[in-house]
Amino acid sequence: MRASEMKKGQSVKVDDKLYIIVGYQHVKLGKGGAVFQTKLKSMTDGNIRDIRLRAEEMIEEAYLDKRNYEYLYSSPGEHVLMDLETYDQISLDDDAFGEGPKYLKPNTKLQVSMYEGKPIVVSLPNTVDLEVKDTAPEIKGATATNQYKPATMETGLEISVPPFIKIGERLRVDTRTGEYLTRVKD
Repeated sequence: MRASEMKKGQSVKVDDKLYIIVGYQHVKLGKGGAVFQTKLKSMTDGNIRDIRLRAEEMIEEAYLDKRNYEYLYSSPGEHVLMDLETYDQISLDDDAFGEGPKYLKPNTKLQVSMYEGKPIVVSLPNTVDLEVKDTAPEIKGATATNQYKPATMETGLEISVPPFIKIGERLRVDTRTGEYLTRVKD
């Protein structure tokens, strides 16, 4: 496809590496013609790369097969997922799975983007509900804002929570930032 046809969020292949287009801007240079100043995020390591493309330049679009999976379990260095359509199981190493094990309990649904049959990106749900396994006792009368205490969740994830949170409560956690959002009422 031509550089002028690219869209935000699209996956492309540049120098035999996969990237997602994070943003681009049409820029008119002093002497030369107009170019697209493009920000690309690497799908393998998450690094951002800036490149300039002329409008007529061709870039290769990468078609990702997005499939729904269920997280089953983890063992040291390996995480097992099951395809919800075919019931095939795949194993991912720590690098490919990223921060997933900190947020996931067995049977959590997630999406895996595949390129040429290989898992490239694991998309976690935006929020997960986890139970508090350990935290300091509740502080009576603590109403001041921005007073937080550490809490360990059932998956081993450590987050900062307000002082009124007790052991055994279920909390909603944002997987993108790792922050406490709210208590979950059962």
